[in-house]
Amino acid sequence: MNAFHIGGDLEVRRLGFGAMHLPTEPGPARENSLAVARRAVELGVTLIDTAYMYGGGANEELLVEALHPYPDELLVTTKVGVARSGPSGEWKLDGRPDVLRDQVERALLRLRVERIELLQLHRIDPETPLADQVGTLRDLRDEGKIGRIGLSEVTVDELDRARGIVDIASVQNRYNLLDREHEPVLAACTAAGIAFLPWRPVAWGGSGATAEVAAVAAELDATPTQVALAWLLGHSPVVLPIPGTARLDHLEENVAAEHLQLTPAQRDRLDALCEAA
Repeated sequence: MNAFHIGGDLEVRRLGFGAMHLPTEPGPARENSLAVARRAVELGVTLIDTAYMYGGGANEELLVEALHPYPDELLVTTKVGVARSGPSGEWKLDGRPDVLRDQVERALLRLRVERIELLQLHRIDPETPLADQVGTLRDLRDEGKIGRIGLSEVTVDELDRARGIVDIASVQNRYNLLDREHEPVLAACTAAGIAFLPWRPVAWGGSGATAEVAAVAAELDATPTQVALAWLLGHSPVVLPIPGTARLDHLEENVAAEHLQLTPAQRDRLDALCEAA
């Protein structure tokens, strides 16, 4: 299936777009970023991932310039919980309730929405009780400022504890063809019907240089990137890859991977790569 319902009701196309790598500085690079974001929507992408940390809100503002007013079917999901609160103003995890609340309020203004349909906690702050962090997001949901709540870079235990406090609609962990450290988390999400958004879904320098991936790509007249994305889409029905790029040709290559069909034998060969890695 090419569609998934986040939280059971919010329908998105399974292959999304990660906006992190889009340059936001004024000039030709920014104009290209605007073109890439708009082209993603033209190609049918309905899930775009951003975060406050990506430029301190600059990435969110770029997407607003490119896409607002948003098409009805478009979901722009953002993340909070990282702030410039270190000793020298460096980024650090900060899940204190007042910080999370302030970041959500500012995100609503930047994104020009009344409700963030999917809001993810960028990381769990080890210095703040999990119940305080997730509880704050639950309160914001109850106030109508958040539609659904997600987590990022969590363990199975952390996911279980969070689900004891509030419904969790998504998890965003690092995961790809050769990096399956979070397979237990994906299994938990699959069992519960929770959307799993793998970040770094294509680990080139790793799987891009793997002979087996190149061989499968040649058999399908595809690229290694497309093979890696197709593998993710077929690995679990809850996987929603969000490959990012600042190049139009790479964007079109990524989106086309949605239609690539791996044979059972090819999938078996790719499944075995993790064991050999």
